[in-house]
Amino acid sequence: MADWRQALHLEPPQGWLNDPNGLCFFHGLYHVFFQYSPGSADGTSAKGWGHWQSPDLLHWTFTGEPLLPDTPWERNGAYSGCAVPCGEVLRLYYTGNVKHPGPYDYIHTGREANTLLAETPDGIHVGPKQRLMASTDYPADCSLHVRDPKVWREADRWYMLLGARSLQDAGRVLLYRSADGLAWELARVLEPAPAFGYMWECPDHFILDGRRWLSVSPQGLPHGETENQNQYQSGWFALNGDLETGTLSGFTEWDKGFDFYAPQTLQAPDGRLLLIGWMGMPDADYRNPTAALGWQHCLTLPREIEAGPDGLCQRPLRELDALADGQPLALTAGQTLALPLPFRLRMTADRDFTLTLAGGLRLERDTGAGRLTLRFDDEALGGGRTLRRAVCGEGPLTVDLVADRASLEFYCGGGTTVFSTRFYPADSTIPVAVQGADATVQPLRPMTFAIEE
Repeated sequence: MADWRQALHLEPPQGWLNDPNGLCFFHGLYHVFFQYSPGSADGTSAKGWGHWQSPDLLHWTFTGEPLLPDTPWERNGAYSGCAVPCGEVLRLYYTGNVKHPGPYDYIHTGREANTLLAETPDGIHVGPKQRLMASTDYPADCSLHVRDPKVWREADRWYMLLGARSLQDAGRVLLYRSADGLAWELARVLEPAPAFGYMWECPDHFILDGRRWLSVSPQGLPHGETENQNQYQSGWFALNGDLETGTLSGFTEWDKGFDFYAPQTLQAPDGRLLLIGWMGMPDADYRNPTAALGWQHCLTLPREIEAGPDGLCQRPLRELDALADGQPLALTAGQTLALPLPFRLRMTADRDFTLTLAGGLRLERDTGAGRLTLRFDDEALGGGRTLRRAVCGEGPLTVDLVADRASLEFYCGGGTTVFSTRFYPADSTIPVAVQGADATVQPLRPMTFAIEE
């Protein structure tokens, strides 16, 4: 059996990983926290935060589980949140989850969702915790599902977003403001009419190209042939106007693939906006065979986010160029190459094409139907994943694929359409073939992953 350990993606050393948390650059290091259940590969053991750090996004060190559910305010889990540099410490804002025993639905009864704060000087050692808000502090028309604080400072004011579900089962975001990041008052509720899903998780806010954007992960959207195909979605709205009065327009999914949820952004020291998502999906009907080996899930590669004429575009992290291993290889139309993972494949096609990997996964363009399709023909290779579609226009189409040992990220059309998926080939060298276009393949060296003792 292949072990499917990744060469480019952050994974847990053992146990379960889900949402990325606390993404930031602080004291010369990138910090990537994540939801972590080290005691079980299915995520049923106690859930806190794990922590990876890196000076350059290529050399990573895992430092353990700095945030544990060790107070009464979080006895059923230290859930998602963020990290904000504040002087010589990082402020960790997060949700403490409490579920009372009894015949409760845990939506309207039986749950506490506490907004908690802890501080750390290094991402490793965490000081005392305090509760900033309890469930009784949120608007009265909210259910008990309020979580995932995203906090930032703007001018002389602090802001916080919380994802929420109303008593009428409508997804919403609560915007709070504060003078010190400790005492908070409600500024507004962002909730489109009609309702857009029943719950909004993992909100994020950023300014790019002079505009404000809101990222959320809605649950309960109707599924279509080319949109909202996963159990739950993640996407962005444009926030038009002032933060406290502006309106939301449009909704565009970040990713059309099988495995993408709960993304968060951070700003690199050079000003780039980077996005990292969970390469997984809650309540999916497909599986990950690494669970039998003691761990499950990974994070996506950091993606560079840019504003284009029609919205936001995603591009692979430019630091990947430093991992080039030897000269690029030519893959001509009709040819098959045996390629060791990881690698990067780039191509441009102005007509229909089929890119086939590991003999059982195809990315196909059908210009007549105006569609791109990612399709698994091999049930074992996809762990039960089937197909995902996206709308695709006419004319030349670029494809930029980053292939790791157990995951694929396809950036199509200059990053306007992205497909992310896990896959599980039987060998670390896979056959790759393309029909209808030529491609260039760049072999890649692995990143460095260390575990701090």
